[in-house]
Amino acid sequence: MGLNEKPMHELIRLLSVKEITIREIIRDLYRAIEERETDVRAYLELSDPDALLKEAERAKDLPLKGIPIAVKDLISTTGFRNTCGSQFLRDFRPTFDATAILKLKAAGATILGKTNLDEFGMGSSTENSGFFPTQNPFDLERVPGGSSGGSAAAVAAASAICALGTDTGGSIRLPAAFCGVVGVKPTYGLVSRYGLVAYASSLDQIGPLTRDVRDAALLLSIVAGHDPADSTSAAQGNVDYTQGLEAELKGIRIGIVKEFVETLSGKASALSKKWQEQFQQLGARFEEISLPHSKYAIPTYYLISAAEASANLARYDGVRFGHRESDESVLTMYALSRDAGFGVEVKRRIMLGTYGLSAGYADEWYKKAQGVRALITQDFQRAFQSVDVIMTPTSPTPAFKLGEKIDDPLAMYLTDQFLVPASLAQLCAISIPAGQIDHLPFGLQLIGDRFQELNLLHAAFAFEQAWS
Repeated sequence: MGLNEKPMHELIRLLSVKEITIREIIRDLYRAIEERETDVRAYLELSDPDALLKEAERAKDLPLKGIPIAVKDLISTTGFRNTCGSQFLRDFRPTFDATAILKLKAAGATILGKTNLDEFGMGSSTENSGFFPTQNPFDLERVPGGSSGGSAAAVAAASAICALGTDTGGSIRLPAAFCGVVGVKPTYGLVSRYGLVAYASSLDQIGPLTRDVRDAALLLSIVAGHDPADSTSAAQGNVDYTQGLEAELKGIRIGIVKEFVETLSGKASALSKKWQEQFQQLGARFEEISLPHSKYAIPTYYLISAAEASANLARYDGVRFGHRESDESVLTMYALSRDAGFGVEVKRRIMLGTYGLSAGYADEWYKKAQGVRALITQDFQRAFQSVDVIMTPTSPTPAFKLGEKIDDPLAMYLTDQFLVPASLAQLCAISIPAGQIDHLPFGLQLIGDRFQELNLLHAAFAFEQAWS
């Protein structure tokens, strides 16, 4: 096993006792990148290995020991382009680091490279990248999930030890499930959004994609916490999420969502029953719960997120930064620049959002969607009065084939049906590898109440240790 295949916490231990060097880790990483990247295509930009080594050696006395981390190209990182997976920003270079990046660097991480994504985070397959699709390392004919597909694929291919992604409606959890890695969507407001290019401002969150749950807890401990630069940042102190992972799970109450169970395929249902048996052996108790308004989650999510995207992406007009076409007139420049710079899916969501906010329709569509969002949130609040966490599959199926759903937006959107309810309610959630269906990774999702990441990670860790 190469050092690039080991989890970060193990590498930190080995570096601390001087059994390995950071040079050896970087050597193994770039060897894996050379072997796999031509097929997987997880990265949009990579660090120069010599420069990365010098930076890592300067950080050897810090907690993360200079270990390189991959970063989704939606997060502002100096020294790299920040394309957001869009031709509109193909040459854009940010002048500052996102708060999450500053925290990682302060802890001794280095940046390995920027990973591919669905343009501006809008997609479930990384086929909507403005540059090229990323392939799933388990089966190159299949998608890695999206929109953080590049980050998940890099970790799965061992061409990254761990990575940052972003999750708006499942964009960390779905690729984690499809690629067989761990992905955490933190509670909204737990991780600063400063320096994260906005897609849907009431939903976006930065989170880790890692080899195992302990690494996810470690990364989350570093990037979480209040940030005065982000007005949506919650007043939460720093927490070490690795503490208490190994405590017994006995007595934890786990909810099974009646409405989700009714939609599962036979194979997914059978695997879900095995998960339940495993948790019961660990001392967990199960209770059926109802989220009656979850059936409206997909249309609610796509109305709200598209409306927020319509407002956020209005800044891309060809004037201040990014792609520019024509100087005939301002309106012509706007139209031609956006037409050339944005991809099909981004245009679709901008138009949907603009329509939903337009005069005469805002009350009928956008405000009604906000009302349903409140009802979905209330469903979860009631559920968490009787359970500690909620268990679901991360997705209805394993990874689908490249091109299978790209021309059917509704089918693509329904891939996120188990993911968007927690996003709308601004809860924390995690996807962990939990078996296979048709020889492809299949993910188990756990959902926790707001700011209950400690409970969530504890349950995920216990299951991971027993299942493996």
